[in-house]
Amino acid sequence: MLGMMLTNKESKEMEYLLKRELEELLLDLSDSRIDNLVKQAMEERYQMIFKLYKRFTSQKEYLKYVRTKQFTNKYKESKTD
Repeated sequence: MLGMMLTNKESKEMEYLLKRELEELLLDLSDSRIDNLVKQAMEERYQMIFKLYKRFTSQKEYLKYVRTKQFTNKYKESKTD
């Protein structure tokens, strides 16, 4: 396990950067022009960044970015078709 010490200002900046990255990934995941294989990799990245984001924010804030199983499984199902 690794640790990191941040000032309050650095913590807010990290929260902001992670939030923007999550929003970008959500936008790209909703784009129908992107291949499902690429979306699957993006979904994995989203989950990793979301876990980091949860460490910097309150439950109220991170619940806005929770993705449902139904939505994430849609890409896996369409890949097998």
